[in-house]
Amino acid sequence: MTHDTRAALLRAALEAAERGWPVIPLHPRDKRPAGHAEKYCPHTGRCVDGHKTPEQRATTETELLTAAWAHQPYNVGIATGPAGLLVVDLDTLKPEEPKGAPDGATSFAALCERAGQDIPATYRTRTARDGEHLYFAQPSGARLHNTAGRLAKKIDTRGWGGYVVAAGSTTPDGTYEVLDDRPPAVLPDWLHTLLKPRPRPAHGGTIAVTTQASGYAAAALRGEVDNVATAADGTRNATLLRAARALGRLIASGDLDRGEVEEALSRAASGNATQSQRYYDDVITRGLDWSIAHNAPGGRAA
Repeated sequence: MTHDTRAALLRAALEAAERGWPVIPLHPRDKRPAGHAEKYCPHTGRCVDGHKTPEQRATTETELLTAAWAHQPYNVGIATGPAGLLVVDLDTLKPEEPKGAPDGATSFAALCERAGQDIPATYRTRTARDGEHLYFAQPSGARLHNTAGRLAKKIDTRGWGGYVVAAGSTTPDGTYEVLDDRPPAVLPDWLHTLLKPRPRPAHGGTIAVTTQASGYAAAALRGEVDNVATAADGTRNATLLRAARALGRLIASGDLDRGEVEEALSRAASGNATQSQRYYDDVITRGLDWSIAHNAPGGRAA
């Protein structure tokens, strides 16, 4: 990686910060945030009071950004929630997907047509795989989170709890480039309406749970499933992880069956989803694996 490349990436980071968009260093030529994962958190420095997520570590401070990019030629991420942004991600088709299927841009154009609206003019970038990111300012008082496929197939959105790769960043697939440099438009009302959090299910008995367990274990399973099913947008991932870890203890003790727990939590997470089912199932697997390992006979206490 040349000095010129590193300087260009730093300029991209500083330009984003100048717009008021908090920046996250990403691994060089990658889309993953740099820094440690929660399970490896040393609880020192900025994490002394608890693990800081990439969103919480994002900054617009010039000195911090300059010091970071002097250390590594990081790619540039933008923490969309703290930046006040809602970014619409129009994805392309994968090679294995059927030819002729609509990609994100086609689906978004059709969505606009059905709404009787033109495609909004706003800050726009091309992604490394020839998709597009449309940047919008979140409406006053709004706090929109990530969604996956809610608008249409191949269309995701990034808001609170998410980030996007900024223009100037490069991956093995290509470089992110600015297509329209105008300031982000305020998210149109019709799009805001489609992306507003859906009403939470009524509390209590929202998911039918089938289990061979009885007593405390069965009640714990139903309680954690209900917590996940009624979690508000922006809290579902953390609630799901806590539920998996709590129920993992009862799997380790032999009071619950792992298959029953996985099936119940997966169904609870799928309601009003803002991420893919595969993502939620991965959270469940990680939470259960961690808890079972730490609560198995002879294992470390959780």
